Amino acid sequence: MNNKFRVFLLVIVVMIFGIIGGLTVLKRGPEEDRTITVHARKYAFDPQVIRVNRGDTITLNITSTDVTHGFYLEGYDFDAKMRPETPGFWMRAPSKNKEYGEEVVESYTFTANRIGKFRYRCSIGCGPMHPFMQGEFIVRPNFLFPGSIGLAFGIAFACIIYFRKKEE
Repeated sequence: MNNKFRVFLLVIVVMIFGIIGGLTVLKRGPEEDRTITVHARKYAFDPQVIRVNRGDTITLNITSTDVTHGFYLEGYDFDAKMRPETPGFWMRAPSKNKEYGEEVVESYTFTANRIGKFRYRCSIGCGPMHPFMQGEFIVRPNFLFPGSIGLAFGIAFACIIYFRKKEE
């Protein structure tokens, strides 16, 4: 076997193992059950940014600390109204119901099944800075290492360049 063929064979083997390794790492991570408590106060939510993975089961507990606030989560058809003197909140699906339900609930559970960045905002006028009362609900794609395929190709390309220079 000549030297050139060995180098070519080695590069092919490295590329195949890199691609297989990248594809096996690119599987979805485990889905989690997450409980998130959001506190509404004049003119902010705490936390202001919520990060979850696609497929996670989210249980939202929402409270108000000062005045009546709303919590509208774009993209998930969920709206809540909470008062500081009432534990829990009233909820509705805005696409189906114009009015909030009569029953006060402690939490709302749903699956984060849409990838992207969604805003949540106060849906009940709470003062002059009300329009700025917003937060972000970020749903990540739930890949462990999405760049692993690129890394595998990069390693293979580096091997090709390295062995070509060695021959010259």
